[in-house]
Amino acid sequence: MSTTPTNALPWSAWPPVLWRSLLALWCLFWLLMIAVAVQDNWDDDGVRWWQPLVWEGSSALIGSALMLLQLWYGSRQQHLLSRPWRWFWQHLQWLPLASTVFIAFAYSLRHLLYAAAGADYTHPPLWQIWAYETIKIGLFMGLWLGVLFGVHSFMAWRDQQSRLHALQQALTDAKLQQLKAQLQPHFLFNTLNTISSFMHSDVDRADRLLIRLADLLRASLTLGEQNTIPLRDELELARLYAEIMTERFGPRVALEWQISDDCLALPVPALLLQPLLENAFKHAVEQSREPIQLTVSAKRVDDSLQLQVSNSLPSAPLVPRGKNGSTGIGLRNCRERLQALYGERAHLQIEHTADAHRVHIHLPVSP
Repeated sequence: MSTTPTNALPWSAWPPVLWRSLLALWCLFWLLMIAVAVQDNWDDDGVRWWQPLVWEGSSALIGSALMLLQLWYGSRQQHLLSRPWRWFWQHLQWLPLASTVFIAFAYSLRHLLYAAAGADYTHPPLWQIWAYETIKIGLFMGLWLGVLFGVHSFMAWRDQQSRLHALQQALTDAKLQQLKAQLQPHFLFNTLNTISSFMHSDVDRADRLLIRLADLLRASLTLGEQNTIPLRDELELARLYAEIMTERFGPRVALEWQISDDCLALPVPALLLQPLLENAFKHAVEQSREPIQLTVSAKRVDDSLQLQVSNSLPSAPLVPRGKNGSTGIGLRNCRERLQALYGERAHLQIEHTADAHRVHIHLPVSP
């Protein structure tokens, strides 16, 4: 199956640096041809100094015109780049016509220039010239068609890569939007459950929780529209969520924030910390009678941002201790979003010991 797109860039859309390189190569080729002709006839008393310039100069002029025609024709044959022999044949089949046109114009130009200099231009019979020029132009066309085929193929490959990258970016954006749409109803549902537990037992506390929830939703709707946000904004969301949960559990949780100031402006995925805090509250605080220590830390190490959410574990959990939510929707969502945004440059690690549970996230400083 062909991997070359049929709608590759036409030659007129090539970048200027490519045009300059081809022009320099073309000029260098003809300067070399002129220099060789002058050198070969330098000691020939029957050849005047300007005659090699006329021979090769007329060839360069007509050859350049034919090459421009070939570029125009080649831009209409890019659908054949995946079949090189077919592409080359489409160009080489015009060799007899190209040779005839070259002889007609180049030799006519030489006769005119010789006449202007008061000299006669003599040459072998036309059939010998046609045979000679056809062989020479065939070798010439083969050389330059090889160069142009490489250029056309490279530009087609680059255009394909650009389209593929745009498609991958569109798919990534769509997946991120899907994951965030999945995440927001998830934590909203859990937070509303928390508030509902106080609606009849403690109305004032339920009212405070509703106000904080409104602040949280307002901030998440504003910031959650972006794939990445500064860490300071992400911490604002996390603190609003933590305030709601600490209001519910009171003295059963102690929350500490260890944030380096040089990290606050660094970009992180929006709504990254909230599901990690949610897991800690659900699988540690909610399952413990004694106080649980929760710690959120952020520091920059070289070219990476290192985030950590850790919690102590209850000595006697109310339910049998499992994997502390390591396979829950929150952590799975975080892994998928990190993969979509950063690929292999970011990773999430879970450390579970006898007395603590830690989630480590490493992000590249530059996305």
